[in-house]
Amino acid sequence: MENINYEKITQDALKLFSELVEKSNLKKGDLLVLGCSTSEIVGGHIGHDSSFEAAKALYKGFYPMLKEKGIYLAAQCCEHLNRALVVEKEYALSHNLEEVSVVPQPKAGGSSATVAYSVFENPCMVEHVKAQAGIDIGGTLIGMHLKETAVPLRLSENKLGNAMIICAYTRPKYVGGTRAVYEFDEKYRVKL
Repeated sequence: MENINYEKITQDALKLFSELVEKSNLKKGDLLVLGCSTSEIVGGHIGHDSSFEAAKALYKGFYPMLKEKGIYLAAQCCEHLNRALVVEKEYALSHNLEEVSVVPQPKAGGSSATVAYSVFENPCMVEHVKAQAGIDIGGTLIGMHLKETAVPLRLSENKLGNAMIICAYTRPKYVGGTRAVYEFDEKYRVKL
């Protein structure tokens, strides 16, 4: 875990998150869930080698871009906090999310969630979200925080530092039987 290139983590994070936002068609007001093991980024074992420096480098790379685009972030905590999430209070209120009382720390919540809590304008903690897209850095299991139906998304890179990356976006469920169609047929357009 020596010789960690934090500047490269910052650069790679911007590239990966920019590609994720583009390929998943996230737009202003959407929610992106992040599960992140900084332990895995620096070559350690998930849950044992939390790196506050790696988390700072990660957020330095992607978070300003998300803010500029108006995309909300939900930062998942580790299992010690039952995978609660840090979100902006504005998002929690507008989506009627129930707030819970806890503040993440590197060894109870994880370094990523701790940095999120420190950089958000008005952070609060919630237990459940349904995000439009997500990125799992290091095998943190974010599926419970995605809307149905999750579609795997492959990015041009599959690692950040030493951590494997898995991404997904969501789409509305297909419902109906054999006669169902999923795109509007213009022949049914009515002008009043």
